[in-house]
Amino acid sequence: MKDALIVFSALSFLFYGLGCFTSRHLKKEFVRFGFSGQRWLIGLLQIWGALGLIGGLWFPVLGKAGAAGLALMMLAGILVRFKIRDTLLKTMPAVLYFLVNAYLALFAY
Repeated sequence: MKDALIVFSALSFLFYGLGCFTSRHLKKEFVRFGFSGQRWLIGLLQIWGALGLIGGLWFPVLGKAGAAGLALMMLAGILVRFKIRDTLLKTMPAVLYFLVNAYLALFAY
């Protein structure tokens, strides 16, 4: 199950991170979040985190760092969603990814 969570999270963040560079929808979302100027940095950090999760399969310290960084990003994402008064339904993906990556950082590597 641990490996499945790693692959699930890594693929999710890899595609979302790449979407930060290419998606018009995500560009609008980052404006809504108040982070349009940080979109590229956030996308890059998500890609690095995803690569860290995968690299952690061979080098556990990379996985722990990647998972911890992604968990912190998702915690910040939850706070941003509360700040902009998003619905619980829109906030739940950030909560799910926070929980998955916090678990991976604490127990999987």
